Amino acid sequence: MTFTVQWPDGRRRRYYSPSLVITEHLTVGARYEVGDFLDRSAAALTEASDRVQAKYGFPCSSAAASLRDIRTAAAGTSGSVEVLAFEGAVSESAGGGR
Repeated sequence: MTFTVQWPDGRRRRYYSPSLVITEHLTVGARYEVGDFLDRSAAALTEASDRVQAKYGFPCSSAAASLRDIRTAAAGTSGSVEVLAFEGAVSESAGGGR
């Protein structure tokens, strides 16, 4: 699934999570200070990648790329990040699953 956020400077970005676990860490409509958003995203994307590893024997490179992009966007940024949407829920059989 993807999740779309708006950064404090108004940029909107979409990131990928291979698992619905992201919905356990972020809420649509919520605003998180950049550091908190980074911590929540890192926890969720790491957990999601670990689930892929457990099921398929390798971590999710797309989750790692999303986390890398979030860390880059967060660097030197202050303010709050708003979660705008979750889209395209991944099914268990598609490899994301919970």
